[in-house]
Amino acid sequence: MSAPLWTARDAARATGGEARGDWAASGVSIDSRTTAEGDLFVALRGPRQDGHAFVAAALAAGAAAAMVDHEPPGLAADAPLLRVRDTQDGLAALGRAGRARSAARVVAVTGSVGKTGTKEALRHLLDRQGGCHASVASHNNHWGVPLTLARLPPAVPWAVVEIGMNHAGEIRALVPMVRPRVAVITAIAPAHIGNFADGIDGIARAKAEILEGLEPGGTAVLPADSPQLPILLEAARRAEVGTILTFGAAASADWRLLEARLAPERSEVEALCRGRRLRFAIGAAGRHWAANALAVLAAVEALGGDVERAAADLSDFAPPSGRGRQRRLPVPGGSVLLLDESYNANPASMEAAIALLGLQPGRRLAVLGDMLELGEGGPAMHAALAAPLEAAGVARVFTCGPLMAHLAARLPAALRGAHAPDSAALAPLVVEALRPGDVVLVKGSLGSRMARIVEALERAGAG
Repeated sequence: MSAPLWTARDAARATGGEARGDWAASGVSIDSRTTAEGDLFVALRGPRQDGHAFVAAALAAGAAAAMVDHEPPGLAADAPLLRVRDTQDGLAALGRAGRARSAARVVAVTGSVGKTGTKEALRHLLDRQGGCHASVASHNNHWGVPLTLARLPPAVPWAVVEIGMNHAGEIRALVPMVRPRVAVITAIAPAHIGNFADGIDGIARAKAEILEGLEPGGTAVLPADSPQLPILLEAARRAEVGTILTFGAAASADWRLLEARLAPERSEVEALCRGRRLRFAIGAAGRHWAANALAVLAAVEALGGDVERAAADLSDFAPPSGRGRQRRLPVPGGSVLLLDESYNANPASMEAAIALLGLQPGRRLAVLGDMLELGEGGPAMHAALAAPLEAAGVARVFTCGPLMAHLAARLPAALRGAHAPDSAALAPLVVEALRPGDVVLVKGSLGSRMARIVEALERAGAG
């Protein structure tokens, strides 16, 4: 029987709290709907609800105990609890303790685009080299990062932690608890640019905060093709980073992309990596995956992993759901290929997804929702997508949301599929337009709820 992740005594010591009962937890959860048997349920307060209202449900579902800052009504007198002053602070303390007791070599990943895919690729490769713990989904904020660390098994050799932000200072607050040996910045792009008065340079400075938490002698992996590279390099020097590695197509890159042969479902890459040539395949399509693969391999090497083995293992890596995963769905008379990019979007990732659509054989449909937090430039950035859509040979473009209306107005009449106020209204119009052999890209910011359209396509196929 494996050792528990947290005993009552260890969790109380880590948080400065008071434990009731002699319990042992095998996991940590913040959502009573997905709490598994043996979890420590942490009752966080969110913008719409208080986790303390779900403590009884979590315990009934088999939770080993609940972390609370007050005792909710209706619990048994002997209900197993960990009483702390504040549950958000308690989770952060548990995360710091989880990191402190671990001997894992940790890599932290941020960037305007590609951070979750890069994190998943690192997880895929490092798990084959002894075992890896990594952030779940996009758990990259003030509760996701400490939750990832609180779940960190003490004996795992590798860990990958994703860190996100939409305002300056957020990464600076989180990276000290992560204390990575390697920090990867995937790209700088105008995501959340509406929150930065100094524009994309401000985004670069905010992303560079990840370098401030590197362990002494640590390694920074930075995008050589970014115009903001000088800002990142200066931040690395100020942080006294031990080693700086760059990746990309630039001639100066330490991990240099020489050629990317792009196919609809995979990419063949040739690269010059610190003086040696590497040739490998990636089980993901698109030039952006070829570049990010170099960042991944640079991080593996900096962590002390086997680069040649990692390069070979990229061949069966598949993008995570909502971030470029491809799958076939049945329709009357045949099938369609879905490119599921529904999780999020900004101008850079939107152009990359459209370019990927352009590689696919068949009639190409783009189903696009608003890109959010772009500030005053948002309407123009949406309208500007008309050019890459035409260049990719897209046959019809379906749009939803007030910002995508600017794209719909810019498109030639022959490309206009339909426009709707939201994804729920657009979904049946897309389903009705499908023909066997179509390739359908679905993409938009999370707040645009483009997953509704993916679900509608799946229902249509199942029906």
